[in-house]
Formats: sequence, C-alpha cells, structure tokens
Amino acid sequence: MDIIEKDIVEPAMEFYSSSKRLVQRCTKPDSKEFTKIAFATTVGFLVMGFIGFFVKLIHIPINNIIIGGK
Repeated sequence: MDIIEKDIVEPAMEFYSSSKRLVQRCTKPDSKEFTKIAFATTVGFLVMGFIGFFVKLIHIPINNIIIGGK
C-alpha cells in the first residue's frame, strides 16, 4: 500500500495542487486584448492561405510541363 501511495497518489496530488495554482493565477483577457489576439490570428491565417495559394498556383504549370499535359 505504501508503494502505491508513493508512486501514484503523491505525484497525482502534487500535479493537482500545481494545476490548481496555475488556474487560479490565470486571468481572462479583456476585450481589447482578445480583439488583438483574434486580429493577429486572422492575419496569420490569411497570410498562410495566400502563401499556399500562390505556391500551388506556381506549381500547377510546372507540374503540367514535367508530366506533360494531356
């Protein structure tokens, strides 16, 4: 029983207490901070989408030249 408590219960309790402390210290972002984060994420998605689109746009003709269009 002592081995189970030492190997399973103590690490689980320590993880629980440290997780509880972390959640208590965290704060929700205010509306201004949330808007900044949402805008930055949107810009990132758009940039990555355009990069992917242009890479595909460039590689389609190259692929057709290599394979030979039918």
